[in-house]
Formats: sequence, C-alpha cells, structure tokens
Amino acid sequence: QVQLAESGGGLVQAGGSLRLSCAASGRTFSNYAMGWFRQAPGKEREFVAAISLSGTIRDYADSVVGRFTISRDNAKNTVYLQMNSLKPEDTAVYYCAARAYNWSRYSSQYNYWGQGTQVTVSS
Repeated sequence: QVQLAESGGGLVQAGGSLRLSCAASGRTFSNYAMGWFRQAPGKEREFVAAISLSGTIRDYADSVVGRFTISRDNAKNTVYLQMNSLKPEDTAVYYCAARAYNWSRYSSQYNYWGQGTQVTVSS
C-alpha cells in the first residue's frame, strides 16, 4: 500500500501561483511514477501532469503547458506541482496518484490516490 497526502491548495487570484505537495508513505517511493489530476464540479477527473520514476520524463496536459511544473524529490518521498499564471478555469480539487513503474495520462491506470486538495482561482 502507498498512502498519499496532498497539501498546498487554497484561494488565489488569477495570475497568482500555488505549489502543491504530495507526501507518500508505505512503499519505496522511487518505484512509483506519479501523476497529478484534477476534478472541477460537474466535470470528469482530468490529467494534469505526470513524472517518471527518476523525474527525467515529465508530461503535461496541453492546458497547463508552460504554466505548471511537476517535480519530485525521492529522498523526501514527495512530488510537487508548481502552478503559475493561474486561471479561473484551473479551479478544481487536485489529486496526486501513484502507479508502479510506468507513468501514464490515464487515471484508471493509477493504483493509489490522495484525498485531494482544493484550488480556487478567483477572477
């Protein structure tokens, strides 16, 4: 089992920044690719970003390219999502997820999920 706990969400004005963190425990963190997903009210959960085991491969949804950066610190068992130039349409609950070995854009392929953290961007 892998336990995941997100933090760092909050209320921010459009154009502002937030940094989300996801702390992992339970298994060897470096054996898991990590992803960030989000779900807005009335919408399906969508892919935001993913990072490979060592952090050398990073993938982003088109809607966040150039604004969001995913990173990981395997020594701290933590994955981050730096969000800059935030827009009201970024408002959602953000979830981190873990998948053994290979990264993916598909939420159904992730085995472990955090409880989510709310991000609200005001216009």
